[in-house]
Amino acid sequence: MFPVAAGLTLLPQVPAPLALAAGIAWALLLPNPYSKQARSFQTWLLQGSVVGLGAAMNLQQVMRAGSAGLVSTLVGITTTLLLGALLCRLLRVSKGAGLMISVGTAICGGSAIAAVSGVLRAKEEDTSVALGIVFLLNSLALLIFPPLGHALQLNDVQFGQWAALAIHDTSSVVGAALSFGGSALQTATTIKLARALWIIPIALAIGFLESRAQGSSLQSRGKLKFPWFILGFLIAAAVFTYVPQLHSVGAIVAAVARRGLVLTLFLIGANLSRATLKTVGFRPLLLGVLLWIISASSSLAWVRLGM
Repeated sequence: MFPVAAGLTLLPQVPAPLALAAGIAWALLLPNPYSKQARSFQTWLLQGSVVGLGAAMNLQQVMRAGSAGLVSTLVGITTTLLLGALLCRLLRVSKGAGLMISVGTAICGGSAIAAVSGVLRAKEEDTSVALGIVFLLNSLALLIFPPLGHALQLNDVQFGQWAALAIHDTSSVVGAALSFGGSALQTATTIKLARALWIIPIALAIGFLESRAQGSSLQSRGKLKFPWFILGFLIAAAVFTYVPQLHSVGAIVAAVARRGLVLTLFLIGANLSRATLKTVGFRPLLLGVLLWIISASSSLAWVRLGM
């Protein structure tokens, strides 16, 4: 039954918010015997769909959008990490969980948390708490950001910028932009992927500082994984930009990728189990919510002012 329900989200008439809601309903009302397989498939499906989106994007526009968001990305990441460190102390959240929540908010959610947990050798419970909080906020963002964007009368570019700066995971960013419509998806995807590249230097810096504090070598700590799907996105954009004969094929590939993203959202919702909800404590959740509200509000102001 679960594969059949997931497959239904590939139908063109199923919108992204409905796919997410169906997944959440499935997770909370019925047991999911395929949760482990769904998580693995979700990762591959998301990455493949993001690469597919590049087939309908102009590489020159992608590079301009990425460079335009460079300043806001640097300011946002630095401010969020500093604010997270302060709130972590005030709320007395454990250092490991607080740092991973801050990094997840500042860069790209679960991917950043996974990278940092490796170099930190974080406790399993701290990693679970951080991932649970980011997962909850991602699901909430998918539901509230598109209607908020319309209510605030944001245009496609503004909403794409806001989503990329204020929503944690790449999957939720592209899902919210897909729900908003228009050209928001191109802007949001480009800026978010550029932001995700900061996983590497930030995780290396954290690992270096932690190894200095603990007296261990950086090489002895966890390994980092380069987000290769970002490179795939750029290659796809380059190929379909500079080979005009492939434009019609690129449109088909991108359309299939967008349906793949809808299925990804269903799988995200289907993994929101009661066990996930139980891992989240009040103080870490408060830290994540406060950071998210401040980040979303400041990035919205930044976008509205056209900075």
